[in-house]
Amino acid sequence: MRAIEKFPNLVTMFFTRAQEKGDAPFLWRKSGGQWHSQSWTEVAHQVASLAAALKAQGLKHGDPVMLVSENRPEFCIADLAIMAAGCISVPTYTTNTTRDHQHILTDSGARAVIVSTAKLAQALMPAVVRSQAAFIIGMEPLRGAQGTCDCHLWSELLAAHPADVDAIAAAQTATTRNDQACIIYTSGTGGSPRGVMQHHGAILSNVEGAGKVVAEDFGWDDEVFLSFLPLSHAYEHSGGQFLPMLLGGQIHYAEGLEKLASNIEETRPTIMVVVPRLFEVLRARIIKSIEKQGKFPNYLLAQAIRIAAKEAAGKGSMLDAPMKLLLSRTLIPKVRARFGGRMKALVSGGAPLNPDVGLFFHAMGLTLLQGYGQTEAGPVVSCNRPAAGIAMDTVGPPLDGVEVRIAEDGEILVRGELVMHGYWRNPAETEKALKDGWLHTGDIGEIDAKGRIRITDRKKDLIVNDKGDNVSPQKVEGMLTLQSEIGQAMVHGDRRPYLVGLLVPDAEWTREWATAQGVALDSLAANPAYQAALRAAVDRVNDDLSVLERVRRFILADEPFAIENEEMTPSMKIRRHVIRKRYAERLDALYKT
Repeated sequence: MRAIEKFPNLVTMFFTRAQEKGDAPFLWRKSGGQWHSQSWTEVAHQVASLAAALKAQGLKHGDPVMLVSENRPEFCIADLAIMAAGCISVPTYTTNTTRDHQHILTDSGARAVIVSTAKLAQALMPAVVRSQAAFIIGMEPLRGAQGTCDCHLWSELLAAHPADVDAIAAAQTATTRNDQACIIYTSGTGGSPRGVMQHHGAILSNVEGAGKVVAEDFGWDDEVFLSFLPLSHAYEHSGGQFLPMLLGGQIHYAEGLEKLASNIEETRPTIMVVVPRLFEVLRARIIKSIEKQGKFPNYLLAQAIRIAAKEAAGKGSMLDAPMKLLLSRTLIPKVRARFGGRMKALVSGGAPLNPDVGLFFHAMGLTLLQGYGQTEAGPVVSCNRPAAGIAMDTVGPPLDGVEVRIAEDGEILVRGELVMHGYWRNPAETEKALKDGWLHTGDIGEIDAKGRIRITDRKKDLIVNDKGDNVSPQKVEGMLTLQSEIGQAMVHGDRRPYLVGLLVPDAEWTREWATAQGVALDSLAANPAYQAALRAAVDRVNDDLSVLERVRRFILADEPFAIENEEMTPSMKIRRHVIRKRYAERLDALYKT
């Protein structure tokens, strides 16, 4: 079995693989209805040229460079080139508002910006003009941006700076695993996103640990990945970009959610890094498809799930052998074909996975592994693996080189090279998170007899949506209650596709509104104009929030949150678990309409 090497830095890892793989395909993108690839050698030349260009533009060692792009080959090339130039990559969400971009530009001190399209540049440019960034590079022409700042076109810049790949690769020897590679911004409980300082060793430790799982549990071969999650998310950045690089694999960039199913069948990936929401969508589509096929396929589906549930509970029986044989020749091959037919593992992370979803994919003959982690830990801490026995209610044992222990209050603590160096320019928050070398995750859990971690609760108030993105509820709630119409607010959306709100209208505003409209106070809950006025207040807040933070729908509370009804603490903080329990049915209904 081939061993997983250890590299001094991420860029050296890439150039080593590029030298080994040569003209073999590496990065794939679909255009004109066809998939087109760039070889390892071609990508290496572009990385070297862009690194030389960044240096020629005056960037110095340690300068942050902001990267705003959808998943595409140029993202990977830019990310590597920034690091090869000795700079720090700052991947940023394409869904960010101008306000979000302004915060990240100001906080990171980015000296340059690389953006993919003119459309993305529209929200970005106002922030760039007001920032300290010296120049901007467009992967595509940035129409209308010229004249506002120093703009460069990607293709022209690379053509003007041909570089010696060997020389650029050799120059990386000065970069160590302890040096900073990137700043990944993630929302905290305080509101504004915090920059997590990930060093080369943090990401390398992650991909080495994950690579060992692949090699030992599935066999390391010619791996093919389909990149779907945003590369600005630490999970995809490490697992969907640098893990394939370590394995010398190929990366296909998906066209989007609406074409993901066809992209999977076309590219036939061996490994996919995905969030729970996608598994839920795929499961629903598969079940719907089977339901349309008649009674016998539905009978087979029920039998497959029944057998999988028995096996998961450790109650598998030889009596089910004939049915398993039938399933292996009828239903299961058809489902596996929808995933390309050679899928080794689907890896779920970024948010908790419903065990029933995991059970379904197991029943369909697909290996679904659930992982656990956070941006501050590279981001993967643990992952289920067949060798340790897959339990759907756990997130598996820690990766190789990762220490995990449970504090007296039940909090999960993590130590190892994967742990961040701290939050960028935020020593106060760093001190809270890192104590004596241990990362305090804010999650509550336990470790079972087989060394697998089980998450039981979340210590910190941070919403993790079904795509694995973090949202600070306090930030959104604080902005809502700044509106004159809203007295109190709680937002909800853990493991959900979007946020919804529970609002307590401001009492004084309500009285004034009712008087002006000539309506009785006790009839307001069903008054469309009253609801519209509150909707207008929510929309004003949404205008200043990113797509992830916007409140799509809301309901009104029966009464104000108070200490007397146990919905507030003596220090006047809302008790989320109490409120959620009281309004659970009505909040859940907001996702069904």
